[in-house]
Amino acid sequence: MNEKQKPLRCLIVTSVAAEKEAVERGFGRDSGITVITGGVGQAAAAASTARELAQASYDLVICAGIAGGFSGQAGVGSIVVADRIIAADLGTESAEGFISIDHLQLGTTAVIETEHMLSRRLVTRLREKQLPVHSGPILTLSTVTGTAESARVLAQRVDGAAAEGMEGYGVAVAAAQFALPVMEIRTISNLVGPRDRDAWRIKEALAVLEQASAAFMEVIK
Repeated sequence: MNEKQKPLRCLIVTSVAAEKEAVERGFGRDSGITVITGGVGQAAAAASTARELAQASYDLVICAGIAGGFSGQAGVGSIVVADRIIAADLGTESAEGFISIDHLQLGTTAVIETEHMLSRRLVTRLREKQLPVHSGPILTLSTVTGTAESARVLAQRVDGAAAEGMEGYGVAVAAAQFALPVMEIRTISNLVGPRDRDAWRIKEALAVLEQASAAFMEVIK
């Protein structure tokens, strides 16, 4: 970042302490970026984000952490940078299937666009570092997918669905309330589908999250 530009004031929201620590290791000391542990789930993430935004001034809000990746889109150990953040289970059931909140005409959308310029720059930088990265929709769900059938249904519902987490949409809604751009960055610890904790690679995903955070610092300098 040149001398004429002011440093970008970023708020990074993670769900648990291990994610926060990985992000902070990647940023290094004295980064000037605020990283908070917002809690698990949309409600906790939205409340924590809104509280922080009400207390200080920021230019950008980022939801960061580990997540599940959709088979064929984002493999274990890869990075997903969201092009859209989608509340994939916000809506209603019907005899014909799931109906998104967007089609209920309630004045609410399940899809929030991310900050595209920085997202593209980050993807480019990660590729330059030869890190596996994918840009696509990241889904937010209140219940983590645990069966192959549920994974199949979600992949059909959202074309190109890359990853799923539990906080992104909550962070994005809070950012929107303050008219701030938002990003979501996830590193993949497991594939979306049958729940198998023994197959999760959390330690490895946290290490990649640290690398992704270091790349983000290079992008905004």
